[in-house]
Parts: sequence; structure tokens; C-alpha cells
Amino acid sequence: MIRNATRDDIYRIMEVRAGVRENRLRDPSRVTVDDVRWYIDNPGIFVWIENQRIVGFSAADPRNGSIFGLFVEAVCEGRGIGRALFERACDVLVEAGCSRMWLTTWPGTRAERFYRKAGWQVTGEDDGNLIFERPQIER
Repeated sequence: MIRNATRDDIYRIMEVRAGVRENRLRDPSRVTVDDVRWYIDNPGIFVWIENQRIVGFSAADPRNGSIFGLFVEAVCEGRGIGRALFERACDVLVEAGCSRMWLTTWPGTRAERFYRKAGWQVTGEDDGNLIFERPQIER
């Protein structure tokens, strides 16, 4: 089940983000509690609940059209949770009227394959990360 994140979810969101196998933060201080609070207070962060526990989240930034984060616990991968969370994040950007939708991820990862399968295209590189973009889709 997807729902909007609340401030009570911050600790668990940070825990899920820190526990990933791929795309680990090189500098954990780059994603802060204040960042998560901003996404909670503004449209853009969603959690997937299973057995009363957050097992994944997505966040989109309508200020710049980016997907800030999409993470699912390893034990829950491959079940469509990431796809549903990703679509919800994309919806935020579409509803905000973002003309550019983009994200970054490390090359050679499951995330790279996921975004390619979703139809996103690599448009560049930034500090070793691939930059993916998808133009806004009219709905």
C-alpha cells in the first residue's frame, strides 16, 4: 500500500535509504533529515507499507523536476513496489508541470536497468552517475 509519508516516518525512511545494496551514498551527509522533512511538507514523498512497516519510498522534487530517491528493501525487490512508487513520484512532477523529468544513478546497477526499461534515456554523466531524462508525458 502506498501513502504519503509523515514526519513519524523519517527514521524509517533514513534507515531504508542507508540499507541499500546498490547506489549507497558516498557521503551520507548529502541526504539529511531536513531534506526528508522538506519532501514531507511539500508534495513528493511516498512510502510503501507492508505488514505495518515501511519497505520502500520514493521522492520527487517539483522545484527542479528530479526524482530525488527511489529505494526498496532488498527482500521486497522484484514485486512491483519500486514501479508503483516510481510512477507516484513521476505523477508529482507531471502535476507540477515540470518540463524536464530527470534522475541520476550509478552505471551497471539494477536501478540503471530499471530506468532503461521504463523508457528513460541517458543524457549525460555527473560525478560518475548517469543522468536519465524523460520528457513530460501529457495525461
